[in-house]
Formats: sequence, C-alpha cells, structure tokens
Amino acid sequence: MFTGSHVAIVTPFRKSAIDERAFSDLIEWQIASGTNGIVPCGTTGESATLSHEEHNRVIELTVEIVNRRVPVIAGTGSNSTDEAIALTRHAKQAGADGALLITPYYNKPTQEGLYRHYKAVAESVDLPLVLYNIPGRTGVNMLPSTIARLSAIKTIVGVKEGSGSVQQASDIVQMCGDRLTVLAGDDSLTLPMMAVGGKGVITVTANIVPAEMAALVNAFSSGNIAEAQRIHFKLSPLFAALFFETNPIPVKEALGMMGKIDPELRLPLCSMAQDTREKLVRALKDAKLI
Repeated sequence: MFTGSHVAIVTPFRKSAIDERAFSDLIEWQIASGTNGIVPCGTTGESATLSHEEHNRVIELTVEIVNRRVPVIAGTGSNSTDEAIALTRHAKQAGADGALLITPYYNKPTQEGLYRHYKAVAESVDLPLVLYNIPGRTGVNMLPSTIARLSAIKTIVGVKEGSGSVQQASDIVQMCGDRLTVLAGDDSLTLPMMAVGGKGVITVTANIVPAEMAALVNAFSSGNIAEAQRIHFKLSPLFAALFFETNPIPVKEALGMMGKIDPELRLPLCSMAQDTREKLVRALKDAKLI
C-alpha cells in the first residue's frame, strides 16, 4: 500500500512553538520534489517532546496541507497501548492515510507482548498500520516471526525495518510475502533492502535531498540498478553525516544552514558540538547544499 520514498519529516520550532509556516513550506517542497509520502510525528519529528495537543495539531496540519496529494502516515506509537490507540484514533479522525507505530520502548515487552500490543491497536482502529522496528531506540527487537504473525491481521500493511540487518529484512520478506510491505528504516540500507524485496524507505535524508531519495527508489523500482547504485554512492556521505549525532539534531542543523527552518530543538536534545557541526558543514558543502 505504501511504497516509495516517504520523508520522516522534522517538526520545526520557533521560540518554543511549532513553526506552522515553515512546516507548510517543507511539505510543499517535499511534494514538489517527488516524495511519495509524509510521515509526521516520528522520531525525526521529535514526537517524544511534543505535548498531546501539539502532536494532534501536527498531524491535523499535515493532512490539511497535503490535501490528499500523497499519503500521510502519522506517527502514533507509544509505550502505552492505550495511548497508542488514542493517538491512532485521532490520526484516523484527522484524515491520515495510515499510522506508523514504533515498538513500545523502555517497557521491553516480550514477543508475545508486542503481538498483543499491535493486535489491540488494529482491533481498536480501522486504519492501515505500519509497524516500526528500531531496537537501537527502543531496547527490543521485533523478530521476523512476530512480524509474520502480525501480517495476518488485515490492517497491518507494512513495517519500517530499522534493525540495521539486511538479513532480518530478507527474513521478513520471505516470511510475509505480499501480505506486508517492507520499508527501510536505515537510509544507507535502502538499496540493499530493496534488493531483497523492500519497497522503499521512510527516510531522514529526504528532509534535505527529497528529489534524490525519490530518484534512488524510483530507479531501483524501474529496474535501473546502475542508476540506483550511482545515487546511493552519491548520497552515502550524507547518510553518514545526518547521524554524526543523535537524529534529528544533524538534520535540523542542516535545514537551518539551508535556510529552510530555524534549527531549534527541545531538551534533552541540543545543538551540535563544534567538531561534528564542522564535519556536517563539509558534507553539505561537498553535496552543494550550502
């Protein structure tokens, strides 16, 4: 259902408030550049430090600005199943096309707990759901066997696989077949994961080079492997640069340097250290982005 390059979009702030004008401009730029979908309120969108009111507003604003031109997959995950259900219900009411739900963090649920969590959300809200597995953030790895079990639920349509393992992605594709769309959760693994059956990516890098990320996915999907490889290698320094520090610190700094947003963050995230910022500047200059 959801294929291509989907941007995990930042949430711009100005003087501690959501900068709705800058956010609207970012979305318009993404759509004009060929991005296939917008994913607000994910990790890159600093969902962890948004109030519930702000979270709901960002999703409503995204749906309003996008106006059905591309899918909106709203981040609605939580380490509380009841809260995840409430956020997902709101996303449906707001008009989102789907929801992205991170595995519950800190609790460290068992595989059975993960299954019951997602099953409860799916049974409570009739909306296409994309699982999000990123053990480096959450402390728990959702195994391919659990994902395969969840793929039997009709409204669970995809997974953002961010374990960093192409083998795990391959196992998910093999076990789930056409029942589930696998999307890369690591930008640098977009091409390798598509090679084993992935259908695209939910990407940080598209925040600064949306056309190039869309071109990479489109090239592979159309069978132009050499072009996909060329774009992959061209973007590889940016893939690394955007993770010199914890995401979304570098990508917000980059967008600030590009004049797209005020690079304001919310504590406990803070601006980049001087040495890593200098390395980011070099990468952006080499890519002719600043």
